[in-house]
Formats: sequence, C-alpha cells, structure tokens
Amino acid sequence: MVQPVSRLMSCIHCFASLVSCLTPSPKHKVLLMTEIIGAYGGYRRTMSFGFTCLIYHATEIFCQRNYSYQNDALGKTVGQMIGAARSARQNIVEGSSRAGTSKETELRLYDVAKGSLEELAGDYEAFLVGHGEIPWAENSPQALALLSLTLDRYTGPLTRHDYGEYIVKMRNRFTSFLEAENPVVAANSILIVIDQACKLLHRQMAGIAETFREEGGFSERMSKARLEIRDTQAVSQGVPNCPKCGKPMRKMVAHKGRNAGNPFWSCTGYPVCNGTRNFTKEGN
Repeated sequence: MVQPVSRLMSCIHCFASLVSCLTPSPKHKVLLMTEIIGAYGGYRRTMSFGFTCLIYHATEIFCQRNYSYQNDALGKTVGQMIGAARSARQNIVEGSSRAGTSKETELRLYDVAKGSLEELAGDYEAFLVGHGEIPWAENSPQALALLSLTLDRYTGPLTRHDYGEYIVKMRNRFTSFLEAENPVVAANSILIVIDQACKLLHRQMAGIAETFREEGGFSERMSKARLEIRDTQAVSQGVPNCPKCGKPMRKMVAHKGRNAGNPFWSCTGYPVCNGTRNFTKEGN
C-alpha cells in the first residue's frame, strides 16, 4: 500500500504545483481549474443510476421476505445479494465523482458496477430455478407489462432531498413488480430491470471511451493548460512569431536528423501549422 499512496501524494503535489504556477490571479485560477478538471458528479441524471437504485431497494425487500435463518443460516446469500446491489449503486456514484480527473477510473468503476449487477442477476436466476420456476421470456405478457412502465429521466436539482422525492415516486410506480410479495414475480421483474441497467451502463462506457479517444483525459488537459500559459508568457518575453501563420513560437529541441540535439523555434499551432525558425541566443 505504501507505493500507491506515495504515488498518489506525488501526483497531488505535482498538480498543486502546476495550478500554482499557472495562476497569476484568483480570477485566472477559477477559469484554469474549470478547464483542467472536467465535468463530474452528474450521476443522478443518468437512467442507469435510477434503475440501479430501484434494484437496490427491491433487493433489500426481497431478501427480507424470502431468506431466513432456516434457509440462509450464515447470511451469505443475503449478504452477497445486497452487497452486489449496493456495489452497483455506489460504484456508479464513485465513478461519476472521479470523472473530472480520470476517465480511466470512471470507466473501471462503471465496469465494476455492471459486473455487480450481472452477479446479482445470477442469484435471482438461481433462486427461480431452485424453486422450479423458469425465468420469463422477453416477450411474455408479464415482461411486456413491466416494460410498459417508464422510468422518468430526472431533471431536477442535484440535491439529496429532491432526488429522494423522485426515487420514492419511481419506487411506487414499479412496486407491484419489483417489490411484489410473490417472490417469482419479484425475482423475474428485478432480472428484467437489471438487464436494462446493464445495457445503459454499457452505452455510457462506450460514450466515455469515445470521448477519451477524441479529447484525451486529465493528463492531456494539464499538459495543454501548461503549454497555453507557457506560450502566453513567451509572447511577453519577445519570442518570434511563426513565419507561416503569425502565432507565437515555442522553443523545442530536435530529436533526430542532422540537427538532433539543437534547439529551434516551432509554431505553437503545430500540428496544424509546421512553421519553424532557426534558434539563436538573441531569439532571431
């Protein structure tokens, strides 16, 4: 554990140093932080989180009604089922909270949430088969009746109070299926909603991966912000302008070719512009 903690503290120290050197004024600091740290924490507005909340609460009630000391003496089944439902819910929360600084972590946590839901589905399927019941077909009348119910997309304030009102309303809408006293109806209904939540999480993960591929992540934003400030500072220090596009230039060092190891001026618009100038101490 020492090495990961040490590495994390080192990253935090580097980040703090970067922010300090990039921020000449409080106003500039706010703007820069907004650019470096991306959007995060909007999990309450996702449909996957809404469905997962319903699954968690329905699982608690299902376990209370259908497992006892006689058929689950050590409490392992109940612990595993409620634990899997909680893991799915809480990993969505944590993944969304980490979205601003690590898309990779966000993806991993959503993947854990999806895996927890699939683990929970296995428990419900085992319960049905163990009681001599066959899970509902997707086009069965019972499944179609459940699928006709809609989960409203939450658009209200991101507060615990307002979201709590919303999720209670949604629980009441689905209660005749997800919290049915008949365990066969409840288990089948929860399985169907788990499938919906998993599909939504898969879509979210694909979208996050595509965004990361196109825009990069936290490290790229930090590097870009540092270069932007360095370029701005360079303008005030009298660096030459690009002969092609007129933008300020940046001192670079050639890594290959006959000029390897020698400094030169490169356009800050690279790779859009490939303008260069020879470097001299006078900057000409």
